[in-house]
Amino acid sequence: MESDLAILIADLTGYKALTDVHGAYTAADLIDRFIGITETCLVGDSHLHQRTGDEILIISSSADDLVATAAMLLQQTSGEDRFLQLHGGLHYGPLLKRNDSYFGNTINLASRIAAKANPGTFWCSAEFVNALENKSHYSFIPKGELSFKNVSKDREVFELVVDNCSCLHVDPICKMLVSDTDKAYQHSDKFFCSSECMEIFLNRQGEHT
Repeated sequence: MESDLAILIADLTGYKALTDVHGAYTAADLIDRFIGITETCLVGDSHLHQRTGDEILIISSSADDLVATAAMLLQQTSGEDRFLQLHGGLHYGPLLKRNDSYFGNTINLASRIAAKANPGTFWCSAEFVNALENKSHYSFIPKGELSFKNVSKDREVFELVVDNCSCLHVDPICKMLVSDTDKAYQHSDKFFCSSECMEIFLNRQGEHT
């Protein structure tokens, strides 16, 4: 039997770039940190259902619990030095659970919304916003009606506004967040997580001069 559930799909922006520059061990360590942070942010009955690569799927029976989880997740990760920005999609609708797996168009649309969300942001469907019991606790910026692959009609989408979740510096090579500038490498107005990334950047600049 299907039941209405809230769903968050989120992944790490720049994970491939980070892996290309820093290798599999750093990438695996980052995933471990990601899972650890996620588990500390779960509110109410929100639970981490699965991880695939750098993507996580969180399910909750309550849109309010899930939006609180999403807000904490953005706040925690945005201030994490040498981490990556998240982007994700939140949706609410019918899901079928069978053999500990979920099926339905709700997952498809959440994934499509997540793919369009800008780095450092979570976007929500109108269905998710309407499912909130306490809408006044959060702010949402309308992003208009968007079209999605394999979705029959345009859907209204909103960006979840979360306070205190902006990072001033992103390494332009590996996309890592650089929060602790005292430990970073700097060239002009850009900050790098390592001398390796700064050297790659300077070499690329030299190729275009």
